[in-house]
Amino acid sequence: MPRRSGSRWKSRAIAAALLAGGLAAALAWPRINDVETGRTAAYPDLRIRHYPAGSKKVMSAVKDVIAKLPGWTFVGSGSGPGGTAVQVVRALPVLPLKYDVTVRIQGEDGGARVSVRSRSRLGPWDFGQSARNIRELLAALDRELAGGGVN
Repeated sequence: MPRRSGSRWKSRAIAAALLAGGLAAALAWPRINDVETGRTAAYPDLRIRHYPAGSKKVMSAVKDVIAKLPGWTFVGSGSGPGGTAVQVVRALPVLPLKYDVTVRIQGEDGGARVSVRSRSRLGPWDFGQSARNIRELLAALDRELAGGGVN
């Protein structure tokens, strides 16, 4: 039995709507796949955090947060004269996409300074996922260190 023209029109309308939605989504986010607190102009809300807790306490809190967040895996850490860096992999729950995340902790007078960088392993832009990774991690860290205050 041949298809009716109304059915064909509906299929084309759905395809056009999906294409338009995909295009709108692609244009809604900056075309970048590497985001860092305090350095990525497209995300001015992502700022370096200053915690009144010492760098060892903040490092411990970062590891605790990573262990609790689903899809986040601790890879390793290292320390040097510039502070401590924690390497993490963030895997999305539905799509097989991974992000390399680095958390830098530097001791400073009266506390610690934390900066975070998230970078997609795939594609020229990540539709804002690196920024969402940073927001998720920092929000969890803020909650973990809530007793000490956050700037």
